[in-house]
Amino acid sequence: MSPLAFMKEGETAEIVGEPLMRRLRHHHGHCCGNVGPSAAYDARCHRGGPGHDHLNDMGLRPGKRVQMIANSGTGPLILLVDESRIALGRGVAMKIYVRRIEA
Repeated sequence: MSPLAFMKEGETAEIVGEPLMRRLRHHHGHCCGNVGPSAAYDARCHRGGPGHDHLNDMGLRPGKRVQMIANSGTGPLILLVDESRIALGRGVAMKIYVRRIEA
């Protein structure tokens, strides 16, 4: 697992969640058993913090496959999600974890 921002152009990955820091902004972990810096987002018991609905609306949710179209190392990333191209800021991309899919 690694942040979406670390993907190289042409790579495909599956979104596995968001890091704990995102979850902590919303509540104190009372409904999720995951605790610690490596704990991942749990979509079954949590609806996310500010902006989370917007990411879901763009198709960026756990289980979704994405392909990196452009990642120059600075500035926004361009992703292919379903049949749409999405520009995503690097800061947000660092908070979304993915599992690379070998071609």
